[in-house]
Amino acid sequence: MPADVARDYLMAEADNDLWVVVTGVLTFDEARLPKEDLGTEGKAASTDIPARLTGQSLGPDGFARAFDRDIVLRAICLGPWCGRTESGLRHLVFLEQQGADYVAQLSPCPAGLYPEPDPEDLARVTTCFTGGRCAPEALR
Repeated sequence: MPADVARDYLMAEADNDLWVVVTGVLTFDEARLPKEDLGTEGKAASTDIPARLTGQSLGPDGFARAFDRDIVLRAICLGPWCGRTESGLRHLVFLEQQGADYVAQLSPCPAGLYPEPDPEDLARVTTCFTGGRCAPEALR
């Protein structure tokens, strides 16, 4: 299934955990990303990478609240495929609060972390947050 910000928003909204949606510049050490390994078919693994996210979090007025903090970038590998992104790019990120940490999932199946988000995706997730029509792209 292709990634979809409305589907991600609805998933986060239905979860009992706290979530924060942020758009901002994500920085981390790319050398710490796991390497794809064809010998790991059928296995799943994750690597936690310290990262920084600087931008704005989503609130009733849109992406208007300052957000600048250390986060955990959880890079996930499913078999030989690992999540990928670049440091220094603007991202749209769904952060799950886990204890004192905010965690972003970087999966090979894109969801929850969008490099260089387009204005339409930012508008769609804002509409979801403010109570407007929130439907995955496939159902629109």
